[in-house]
Amino acid sequence: MTETFLLLQLDSEGAPYSKVAEILEDLGFRPETEGYDFVYEWGRAASVRETLELADRIQEALRGSCVSFRIESTED
Repeated sequence: MTETFLLLQLDSEGAPYSKVAEILEDLGFRPETEGYDFVYEWGRAASVRETLELADRIQEALRGSCVSFRIESTED
C-alpha cells in the first residue's frame, strides 16, 4: 500500500493554516503527526505517475496561498 506524505512550509503573508488544512482534507489527505503535516493513504500500490498527478492537484489547489510543499511516497 502506498502512502504519500506531505510537508508544508507556510508564509506569514499567505493563507491561514486552517484554510490550507481544509483544502488538503478535501483532496483526501489527513493530518499526520509523525514528522509530516499530512498523509494520503492510497489503499493500494500507486504508480509514480499517479503520485506526480497528485502533486499536480496539490499545486493547483494551493496556488496563490503562499504555501510551499514537499511530498514523499512510500510502499508498505
